[in-house]
Amino acid sequence: MVSKKFFEEINWFLSLKTTEKLRACLFRLTGVFVLLFSPIIPVFGQPTQSNTPITSAMNLDQCIAYGLQHQPYVQQSLINQKIVRSSNIINRSAWLPQVSASGTYTHYFQTPNIFTTNSTTGTSVVTRSPINNEFFPQLYASQTIYSPDVVYAAKNAHLFVQQAEQSLDSTKINVIVNISTAFYNLLLTLQQIGVLQEDTTRLGKTLHDTYYQYKGGIVDQTDYKEAFISLNNSKAQLRQSVENVKPQYSILKQSMGYPVKDHFNVVIDTTEMLKQLVIDTTQVFKRENRIEYRLLQTTKALQKNAVSYYKSQFFPTLSVNSAYILQFESNTSSNFWSNSYPYSYIGLTFNLPLFTGFKRNESIVKANLELKQLDLEEVNLESNFYTQYQTALAGYKSNLNEMKLLKENEDMAKDVYGVVTLQYRQGIVPYLNVITAETNLISSEINYLNTLFQVLISKVNLEKSMGILSINQ
Repeated sequence: MVSKKFFEEINWFLSLKTTEKLRACLFRLTGVFVLLFSPIIPVFGQPTQSNTPITSAMNLDQCIAYGLQHQPYVQQSLINQKIVRSSNIINRSAWLPQVSASGTYTHYFQTPNIFTTNSTTGTSVVTRSPINNEFFPQLYASQTIYSPDVVYAAKNAHLFVQQAEQSLDSTKINVIVNISTAFYNLLLTLQQIGVLQEDTTRLGKTLHDTYYQYKGGIVDQTDYKEAFISLNNSKAQLRQSVENVKPQYSILKQSMGYPVKDHFNVVIDTTEMLKQLVIDTTQVFKRENRIEYRLLQTTKALQKNAVSYYKSQFFPTLSVNSAYILQFESNTSSNFWSNSYPYSYIGLTFNLPLFTGFKRNESIVKANLELKQLDLEEVNLESNFYTQYQTALAGYKSNLNEMKLLKENEDMAKDVYGVVTLQYRQGIVPYLNVITAETNLISSEINYLNTLFQVLISKVNLEKSMGILSINQ
């Protein structure tokens, strides 16, 4: 039995204006439907009921801009850039002069022997050194003239920086795709909630009319019960959509790197969104636009440098070294620092490995094989690019065409529902026709919304597959 409170709520709702109806659908608990909104559910520009204050309202561009600054993967890539630059400085430091200071102090408990030759007899004479304490401070400097290691580091420095920058761009592209997909999925669910709320409202009004028609003996109890069943089914769908908002909102926040305890509303300009549906599908696909291809080219350049490096292992290393040494010697500690005997030198050092157990030869073979692997990876990558592009293009075109057809279905379903409802009230058609028209209407509206947001998502995927997704937010 439907309570009097139920019809009071129905009459109150029907008396509202359109904007007030939407607000009421979102926030008022009525006898028609009970929506237990989570405190974190965002809505289109409406304040969210939450114990935690809402910090902002964001559209898609703002969500992407936030994610590109705060997403942990982006932050890691930015840190990686700094690590690469520091590593380059470390690796190229061998080109600079290497200066060090050292010293050796020695105290003899038993002084060493000194061998001298007697100038008269020509025989060797062994005596003890009178020096008990020695100290040799030394300032040493060396400069690398040529070394395969430092040449290799210098040639790779800019490539490592380029690789880090490309990795950052790749991360940004993935973040933009993830945020866009999560944003559109969330909006789709919120739009579905709006459609289901309108459906619940219509069914509530129908139930209201059917009940009084039943009381007046115009229709039998079957029509009334069927209206009540339809209302309960709509309420169940509505509740399911409301529950789906929570995980989708969490996915969006995770994709953005948004703090878990903070909340924000999502907003969208419908006119601008519809403008973004169209993309020029006649553009020529170029593999050079894909960030993965550019990353692979950088990796191949690094591998070619590795081949050259292993070949250069047959060349010697060459460096200049110099030292200045002060020699302090004394038999007693009182005059230890009184006299010093300095000397210095400069020299040239080279090192030529003659045999390393075939290490150099096999290193060259290995590096060339790895380079061939990268060539094959390029072939496979290009094939994957083409497949991804064709798949994304076909998905976008089919979704766009389906959206246009489903929009026509939605318009016609609204007209049919209006006519059938009027015919039922006039007693021309049975209530079964109303149920069928209502089912077709809600299905066409939901299907249109699904396809609309699928077009938006497939457009993002198509831009990614073509390598034209902008990361300059």
